[in-house]
Amino acid sequence: MPKVGMQPIRRQQLIEATLQAVDQVGMGDASIALIARLAGVSNGIISHYFQDKNGLIAATMRYLMSVLNENVAASRLALKEDSPRAHLQVIIEGNFDASQVNGPAMKTWLAFWATSMHQPSLHRLQRINDHRLYSNLCCQFRRVLPIDEARSAARGLAALIDGLWLRGALSGDAFDTVQAQQIAYEYMDLQLAKQASPTIQTQAPAPSTA
Repeated sequence: MPKVGMQPIRRQQLIEATLQAVDQVGMGDASIALIARLAGVSNGIISHYFQDKNGLIAATMRYLMSVLNENVAASRLALKEDSPRAHLQVIIEGNFDASQVNGPAMKTWLAFWATSMHQPSLHRLQRINDHRLYSNLCCQFRRVLPIDEARSAARGLAALIDGLWLRGALSGDAFDTVQAQQIAYEYMDLQLAKQASPTIQTQAPAPSTA
């Protein structure tokens, strides 16, 4: 019988071993046997906790997503300024955090995106992640822009974040976090600058009675 409290420890070991295996050989060749060996457990332990490899991959992606969401949430709570720009900046920084742009994480994200096109359960997970980013961005843009412009700005910034991340991941070089963030900030500021400035209402002159 497993020790009390061992389950979360064992699950985390297997998730970290999955990241390591994908980093070494890619998701296709990251077999149950290899992951189990890297985690120092038997193959049966993976079946016990995750049923199969797809279950383990899904758990690994939920872990990466939870780290992203927790980092962003903590940073937003710590903000001293409750402005749309401050919140948007934190969201951008979270998506380019070291937890998301290190080698194992990037390779796992890339493999997950490709695999999600063929696995319904992973596709649902990807849709949830995409919607969360768009929704968070749109909520902040909506504070200063009309709804249609806010939605357009959110879609554009979400696409830019994903595109910058993807180009960085495929470059083969160390991810240039500063450059990626700066490009995203510039787009963000262009969108925020569209907020309507107060217009001065001029009263039409009264008709002459002369």
